[in-house]
Amino acid sequence: MLSTLEWSAAVLLGLLVGSFLNVVIHRLPTMLQRRWEAECAALRGEEPPARPPYNLWVPRSHCPACQTPIPSWRNVPLLSFVLQRGRCAACGARIAWRYPIIELACGVWFAAVAWRHGVSLAAVAWAAWGAALLALAAIDWDTTLLPDDITLPLLWAGLIGAALGWTGVALADALWGAVAGYLSLWSVYWTFKLLTGKEGMGYGDFKLLAGLGAWLGWQALIPLVLVASLVGALVGLGLKATGGLREGRYVPFGPFLALGGLLVWVIGPRALLTWLGLPA
Repeated sequence: MLSTLEWSAAVLLGLLVGSFLNVVIHRLPTMLQRRWEAECAALRGEEPPARPPYNLWVPRSHCPACQTPIPSWRNVPLLSFVLQRGRCAACGARIAWRYPIIELACGVWFAAVAWRHGVSLAAVAWAAWGAALLALAAIDWDTTLLPDDITLPLLWAGLIGAALGWTGVALADALWGAVAGYLSLWSVYWTFKLLTGKEGMGYGDFKLLAGLGAWLGWQALIPLVLVASLVGALVGLGLKATGGLREGRYVPFGPFLALGGLLVWVIGPRALLTWLGLPA
């Protein structure tokens, strides 16, 4: 049983990690775009455009509207948003609701992991897993990108965690989960493309499902994909009915794969199949 201090530490750490995830979600796509542009320039034999440093640490946090740097005492997770009533203290521009939502979700996740695993290496591993999924889901929703910078470490960490006994999944189950996760969506992708001439999903979805299979085992894949497909279809229909579909009329699949993975972790694959009305 965790003490009050341990519970508080887990939630506080989750809020801080959630604040950092907001930086990752906002900056990583731009960092990737600049990297691709530099690589294209190199292939053309040109010098990449000169730009000031831009990464997860530089420049310091600032308001997107007025560019005013945000001091650390105004960048406290959740609390700053509440005290500033959701607005920039310098220019009054609205702060997106997603910032406190990501922070709160990460704090709740860390608390859930602490409740299940206590203070342990397994808790550290699963907390990092959930944080990675949260970042991937938000980035994919915004940009339809699932960066290799996160999906590939997620995959390898799942296999290593299984080998070290941190995830509670047998290494063989993790290995075949990764293989089956990748090949299943790869097969769907190529079948759809051969039949229609169109791409129904990106390669990042293959890698994400492979990573989920490595962490949860091959037994989790069917209920996970069923939940992701069901929720994704419902959200897609809702967006279509309200005119909210983006250009190209598609909905990214990554956020729903992440949701399916989290639900499998919370209630288990057999219970999830029962919840879907299918034999476990």
